[in-house]
Amino acid sequence: MSKLCTLKEAISNYVHDGDTVYCAGFTHLIPFAAGHEIIRQGRRNLTLARATPDLIYDQMVAAGCAKKLIFSYIGNPGVGSLRIVREQLESGQLEWEEYSHFGMIARLQAGASGLPFASMNQTAAPDLEKNNPNYRRVKDPYTGREVVTLPPLTPDVGIIHVQRADAKGNAHIWGIIGEQKEVAFASKNVIITAEEIVDEDVIRSDPNRTLIPELIVKAVCLVPHCSHPSYTQGYSDRDNAFYLNWDKISEDPAAVKAWLNEWVYNLTDAEEYWQKLGAETHQRLAVKPKFAAPVNYGDY
Repeated sequence: MSKLCTLKEAISNYVHDGDTVYCAGFTHLIPFAAGHEIIRQGRRNLTLARATPDLIYDQMVAAGCAKKLIFSYIGNPGVGSLRIVREQLESGQLEWEEYSHFGMIARLQAGASGLPFASMNQTAAPDLEKNNPNYRRVKDPYTGREVVTLPPLTPDVGIIHVQRADAKGNAHIWGIIGEQKEVAFASKNVIITAEEIVDEDVIRSDPNRTLIPELIVKAVCLVPHCSHPSYTQGYSDRDNAFYLNWDKISEDPAAVKAWLNEWVYNLTDAEEYWQKLGAETHQRLAVKPKFAAPVNYGDY
């Protein structure tokens, strides 16, 4: 059964005010177009969870979408602070929970596995335990030593960008793989955005690359260039200039409002956004083909 729909339809059907939303992707495959559509549809009081909030959550916080942030590192990668998020955290406008990267992934793994909590060895960051009451210790019944525990994370919506998917939601990812699989299995509703929609035979031809299976997917959306200004391995490069420019834009609330109006509210969708970036940007971010060696699965 086909789950194909537009990104606008997917966000309208599955993202609601007050939801916990996880836009996955660790530096790579960040679904910016989905974040922009959430802004465009005016969602409010969201809890935004991500291991690294990146610019996508700086923009969503600036647009008034968020009441809370759950994260394990905050920053404009390679540049500096996320100015908008930091200002709202420091002023008390935004609720927050901070974890280590391993802590965030452990929470997702517990959520994906249906476990009541995740257990870890004692952390090298005791200040997290002091400041986050979700960090608790229990006695290991086998050794008697203390271990750190965290509750599961089960987002209402997980949004994952992939290189290709079929109409049912079976999805291939390659390149840097972050927490996409854990997010997909932990989330109540999964939205896939894809560079390409391919026949099921293409997915079946390389089953080990199928990180996300159809049985957990609610919606599949064809959204080429969804990840800009992050990157999609084999399709487009990271727009480092954008990250540098955002640092300047985010210094000025008026400039942020103007950017949101020009690049989100006044545009219809991700395709219009990509075309507005222009030919020079398209050429600058284009990548040359570099194929992996074929794999022989055999025919029996």
